[in-house]
Amino acid sequence: MTVDTSPTKAAPAARAIMTERIRPAGPGIALLLVFIVVGLVDIGLFVLGGILGNHAGDGLFAGIVIGLAVLIVIVDSFAFHGLTPIQPGEARVVQLFGRYNGTVRNPGLCWVNPFTERRKVSTRIRNYETDVAKVNDADGNPIEIAAVVVWQVEDTAQALYEVDDFARFVDIQTETAVRHVASTHPYDAHEDGQLSLRVNATEITSQLTAEIAERVASAGVKIIESRLTRLSFAPEIAQAMLRRQQASAVVAARKTIVEGAVGMVEMALARIEERGIVDLDAERKAAMVSNLLVVLCSEQNTQPIVNAGTLYN
Repeated sequence: MTVDTSPTKAAPAARAIMTERIRPAGPGIALLLVFIVVGLVDIGLFVLGGILGNHAGDGLFAGIVIGLAVLIVIVDSFAFHGLTPIQPGEARVVQLFGRYNGTVRNPGLCWVNPFTERRKVSTRIRNYETDVAKVNDADGNPIEIAAVVVWQVEDTAQALYEVDDFARFVDIQTETAVRHVASTHPYDAHEDGQLSLRVNATEITSQLTAEIAERVASAGVKIIESRLTRLSFAPEIAQAMLRRQQASAVVAARKTIVEGAVGMVEMALARIEERGIVDLDAERKAAMVSNLLVVLCSEQNTQPIVNAGTLYN
């Protein structure tokens, strides 16, 4: 028996999930005024250097002034590129030398480090409507289904760094969730308490919203709501399913009619016996029940027949 003495490899450490950090930004309007003032001072230095250069003996001092003016122009121009306008409904993800440095969400003109890369992320509410998909429901019947989902970026860091393309990610996961929900429920319920796609729209959309939210949580996306926009049988079985629905409706209607007719017959017999209008034996009761059921359950108007003799002739 041999014993494996080779060192076991340690399990890879779980990667930390990138989450959003709000980054404070400098006041853009105030710094813009400072840059303008510095630019005016810089223009004055160039003018002063030119004046001093025209006087003999002031060439060295004029060169120093002009050199200082050039340095100020470079610094002022570079710092000016740190001004970043942010519109309402968007955020800027700040990245410094490839490392996440924070997110600026306050709308308006702000100033950040000019060395940083500022990536724009829309935080507005969006909607996406899936293409019509052909799926087999829980009974194996092919159906056509489509849905619309309303979503919004909640965590900008996760949206940019946890997935490759968060908008495309939401689209694909939404279509996957729609197909899964459609395949786990029947189009029509066949048992009491069973959820169906056609009847239980509220419960189905709640399940769809929860499943989409779970699938896109890693992308920092919040699902606001979802709705089914199309639900029908596939064309190849639509006529057959329509006939089945019509037959089911006819059976249900007949059942209701018969139950009501039987109740009315029972009430009529009970009232006759209660008031003693006529004494009916079993044969007469059967004839009366038969006549009443024919009248109450018939789809067409019945024609009365007057019996001129006795009940038995």
